[in-house]
Amino acid sequence: MLDYDAEAARYDTTRGGVPRARAAAEAVLRLLPASAGDLLDVGCGTGLVTERLRRPGLRVVGADASAGMAEVAAPRLDGLVVRADSLRLPFAARSFDAVCAVWLLHLLPRAADVVTEAARLLRPGGVFVTTVDKDAGHDVGSDIDALLAPYRVSGARDAAGTITAHAARVGLRPVGETAFTGHGQGRTPRDIAADVRAGRLPSAVRTVGEDARRLADRLATLPDPRAARPDPVYRLMAFERIA
Repeated sequence: MLDYDAEAARYDTTRGGVPRARAAAEAVLRLLPASAGDLLDVGCGTGLVTERLRRPGLRVVGADASAGMAEVAAPRLDGLVVRADSLRLPFAARSFDAVCAVWLLHLLPRAADVVTEAARLLRPGGVFVTTVDKDAGHDVGSDIDALLAPYRVSGARDAAGTITAHAARVGLRPVGETAFTGHGQGRTPRDIAADVRAGRLPSAVRTVGEDARRLADRLATLPDPRAARPDPVYRLMAFERIA
C-alpha cells in the first residue's frame, strides 16, 4: 500500500492528471439522479476528480483517510473535505442523495464494509456509484497482458459480482453502469518490469522469487519498452437505495 501522505504532492502527475480526472467525473455524473442535491466522494484523494463533480444544484463533500491528501484537496473543494476512515464516516444516517467511491474498493480488504457505510449514508432513492473490476480494466490485450496472464488470480476485492451481491444484502440494487478511459495510464514494459522487481505488483497478479525475476526479465525485453500500451478502460456501477 502506498504512503498516501508522502505521495500527495506528486500523486496527480503520476495518475493521468486532469484528462483522467475529467473522464472519471463525467462518468460519475452520468450515473447520478437528476434530483441529487448532495454528494459525498469517499476516498477523494487530492480532490482532482471531486472538484469536477459539478453541476447546478449539487453540493459536493470529500472524505479521505490521508491527512496529506485531504490537505491538497481542501482548497479545491472550498474546504468541504474531512479526514475520515471510509468505514466510519462522520455523518448521520441518510445524509446524502449520492455517495461515490472511485478507485477505492480494490485497495481495501474490507471493501464490502464501504458499501455498507455508503448504504447507511444514503437517503431512500439515493445512489452509490463506484468503480468495480479496477485491475481488469488494465487488461487491454497488450503484449504486457499476455505475459502477466499466467500470474493473474481471481477474487478481486472489487469484483462486480461480489460488490453487487453485498449491495443487495444492505438494500442497494444495481440501476446503471458506464465506462471511461484512464487517460495517461497506459503501461510501458520498462515500468511494469521495474514494478515487478520492486514487488509492486498489480493486486490481481501474484508471483514471487525466481518467477518474479523471470517475469521482469521477459517484460523488459518486449519491443518498444518505453512505449505506453493502450489506456485502461474502467467500469462504474450505480446502486440505488431501495428504502
